[in-house]
Amino acid sequence: MGWEREVEEIRRRREFAAGHGGEAAVAKQHARGRQTVRERIDALVDAGSFREQGSVTGVSEQEGDGTLRHFTPANAVMGTAKLDDRPVVVCGDDFTLRGAAYSSAGMRKAEYADVLAARRRVPIIRMLEAGGASVSGITGVKGRSGYDFVGNATSNRSVVEARSQVPMVSAALGPVAGYAAARLVASHFSIMTREGAQVLTGGPVLVKRATGEDVSKEELGGAQVHGRSGVVNNVAEDEADVWRQIRAFLSYLPSSVWQTPPVQACEDPRDRADAELLEMIPAESRRPYKIRRVIASLVDRDSFFELTPGYGRTQVTGLARLDGHPVGVFANDPYVYGGSMTATGAQKVRRFIELCDAFHLPLLSLMDEPGFMIGTQAEKDATIRFGMEAMFAVQQSRVPWFTVILRKSFGVAAGIHLGPNGLVMAWPSAQSGSMPLEGGVALAHRSEIEAAEDPDARRSEIEAEYASAQSVFPRAEDFGVHDLIDPRETRARMADWVEEVQPQLAGQCGPTHYTARP
Repeated sequence: MGWEREVEEIRRRREFAAGHGGEAAVAKQHARGRQTVRERIDALVDAGSFREQGSVTGVSEQEGDGTLRHFTPANAVMGTAKLDDRPVVVCGDDFTLRGAAYSSAGMRKAEYADVLAARRRVPIIRMLEAGGASVSGITGVKGRSGYDFVGNATSNRSVVEARSQVPMVSAALGPVAGYAAARLVASHFSIMTREGAQVLTGGPVLVKRATGEDVSKEELGGAQVHGRSGVVNNVAEDEADVWRQIRAFLSYLPSSVWQTPPVQACEDPRDRADAELLEMIPAESRRPYKIRRVIASLVDRDSFFELTPGYGRTQVTGLARLDGHPVGVFANDPYVYGGSMTATGAQKVRRFIELCDAFHLPLLSLMDEPGFMIGTQAEKDATIRFGMEAMFAVQQSRVPWFTVILRKSFGVAAGIHLGPNGLVMAWPSAQSGSMPLEGGVALAHRSEIEAAEDPDARRSEIEAEYASAQSVFPRAEDFGVHDLIDPRETRARMADWVEEVQPQLAGQCGPTHYTARP
């Protein structure tokens, strides 16, 4: 006697699992404008590469003779796949089953996805659309505590372990609340769709009960909120844009911290010298300019992938390539508060530096730093504390740094752009000092200016005197910078540098470790 009956039971369970929560639930999901979990997986990974694990995980109902009447699969789908021919682990919530509120088996599958990614040393991608926990807990049984799934908290340990070793990417593709929201923000790259996705610590019903606020899911946690709150890095126009951005992000990173970033062939000349670089920085130090144009002129054509553009907007962060080598780019945006270092800007920079340091991406810093943001709100925001937290992240980083002083280099905040033992170049437009002239002269020479017959003229005279001291030429003569360069030379100098530091990157493979920070 063979095992035909048992094999048939496996086949029937898989058929039930493939049907998700049933035709009506699938139709309802499509009516919302959202794909099912298996449709999403097929849309993201290389065709035919997904190998599901746990396809028969769930709850079965038996007939009297023991044959299968119905099978309800766990509301999480996970397995291995390839993305642009690189191995990955994928785990997705199945919203067609109980709104993807976590079940016991679903939690174990999600946890195993972390464990598997860390063990295989490959990226993990989460497709999140889950309502979080319920009062009846992961068993869904009335009268059971909703706290039972964290009794041992092994899932918390697994996400921490995986994040320290492999790239972790999460996408919010519908309502994402509670535990799923925590999973989202624990990732190295988090993204949500502009329409249909909300990220919530607690939903509208819980909020109204706890605080009396009567708000919608969109008002609580839609893209218009979290595109600027820093909860997600990027906002996508639709699910197709989500898959595009995930592929782009992972293309810059190694599969784990034990590898160096992947190098691509580059057709953009390494010595390309854009003539417009000579005119980009205005002679008037208070005039802004478009920093993203500067970045685009220096890195490989069309390679800049910006991260977290809506949060900490005085700073611009993103990934790019130099002669095919992945790098991290961070710069001041003079169009937003003159590019000063705000509390949110410092937090954004710290997180970005940690990402680059973890995955061995050399850092390119384009400095036009007027200093820390000042004023009543800046003090309430604890700007100096977050600024020093960012400073610690810089000084504890291991990756090579290449800093270009474009214009201003003032105060303590300037140090956030200068990595340990980094290479520092300056353009002729560079200025440096303890603080910008405008405020510094008014503060130091207040009595003299007020007593002058023409205060405005006297202030201008003093500012001119100090301006000569802030010139970059004396600093370069004293080797205060490693070189003073024609802006058009910058790309070639950076390309030489990124090639030279490759052996240093190879020697830094492995997890990062930091001391306590402010």
